[in-house]
Amino acid sequence: MEIYCDVNRLPWEEHPTVQGVSIQKVITQARFGSESPSILMVKIPSGVEVPEHIHERSEDILCILSGRGTMWIDGIGDIAMHQGMVIRVPRNTRHRIFDVTDDLLVYDVFSPGIM
Repeated sequence: MEIYCDVNRLPWEEHPTVQGVSIQKVITQARFGSESPSILMVKIPSGVEVPEHIHERSEDILCILSGRGTMWIDGIGDIAMHQGMVIRVPRNTRHRIFDVTDDLLVYDVFSPGIM
């Protein structure tokens, strides 16, 4: 089992369901064990939207490293996303990202892990 990784050496991949979004798999259950959360770096270019979706079994915790956009969370409404924000989306809660005006870079944690 690995205990660390260097994100500078990890490849970027296309998001499996959202065209235009790139992900970097930092920590996954496949690499770090079944008890591990999943941690991704996510790039969302200006003008790209992440459609409404739900993570049925996992909380989604997003730390905005750079960029600007808007996140809608069911029951909360719209949240302006900017550098330094941390947003927690409870499990089984509908949410989406839109109105990305500056490329977003997000450190995204899923607990329990999703991959």
